[in-house]
Amino acid sequence: MADVDTLTRPSERMPAGCEAAAILLMLLAEEEAAEVLARLDPDEVQMLGGAMFGVADVTEHQVNGVLDLFVHRARARTTIGFGADRHIRGMMERALGNDRADNIMARITPPTRTNTLDALKWMDPRTIATLIENEHPQIGALVLAHLDPPIAADVLQLVDEELQTDLIYRIAKLGPVTSEALEDLERVLLRQLGHTMRGGATSRRGGASEAAKIVNNTRTAAEQRIIRSLGRLDKTLARTIEDEMFVFDNLNALDEKNLGTLLRAIDNSILVVALKGADERLRNKMLGCMSSRAAQSIMDEMAERGPMRLAEVQDAQKEMLAIARQLANAGTINLGGKNDDYV
Repeated sequence: MADVDTLTRPSERMPAGCEAAAILLMLLAEEEAAEVLARLDPDEVQMLGGAMFGVADVTEHQVNGVLDLFVHRARARTTIGFGADRHIRGMMERALGNDRADNIMARITPPTRTNTLDALKWMDPRTIATLIENEHPQIGALVLAHLDPPIAADVLQLVDEELQTDLIYRIAKLGPVTSEALEDLERVLLRQLGHTMRGGATSRRGGASEAAKIVNNTRTAAEQRIIRSLGRLDKTLARTIEDEMFVFDNLNALDEKNLGTLLRAIDNSILVVALKGADERLRNKMLGCMSSRAAQSIMDEMAERGPMRLAEVQDAQKEMLAIARQLANAGTINLGGKNDDYV
């Protein structure tokens, strides 16, 4: 007769993902686990901390399963990435000489954050807003550009409205940031927080894409106000940020009613071209909002067109997005994505 443990094993759920990671941490000594946690982001630490409370009652079979999974994945990894920066620099210097190697490495080295900027991730939005409100807007822009977009958006909405547009403008215009600028930022943080941190690094954060992500995470009213103000300051930049904020795949968020209203406002000649480059799920969703006869007509015309230039497809999609924004601004459709604004 089989023992009780053997009988119950098939029905046991094997921990995976965050639960498996939590079990591994619980098996480590406190000092070892602390070293692992010190290398994680705040949200990862919070997630793992919660998971550790949830895996306190696991069976020996489940623990062994997690260890087997860890060993299997560890064996599949190599150490080729360890010390890669030194190895790559050595190759470049031998091939190109020190000066040219420095120029190339400056272009290809992935962006890094200093310990000072890492400290921002552990602050709540109100603390960060207080930190930057009396500083030069360029310092504020640099701080926001190094935050994750949702957090940066929360901070942005806590500062004076008059400052918000200026901050987004500066973020969008941000190019490679010099070590001197980062040292200014460090002095601000050191003065406010009293931590001792290392400086001298460079940063490549910022640009229209980063600005768009931040604005995208603000409330609708703030988003529209910032874009209008930015349009008065720099019309081209405002349009660029709008394009980055709302891409063609975002139309997936529209319900059938809003999507149908949009499609009725689009000329078939534009729609046929735009759908040529659309994700299959979005294309099917759009065709599903039409009558079977209209959908078949669109598909037939798409087939007749054959291969098309990517630039032509992108232009058609931008035209559709521009019409979608016009309808949204007029209150004709709801683009969705800002659920906290419903009443």
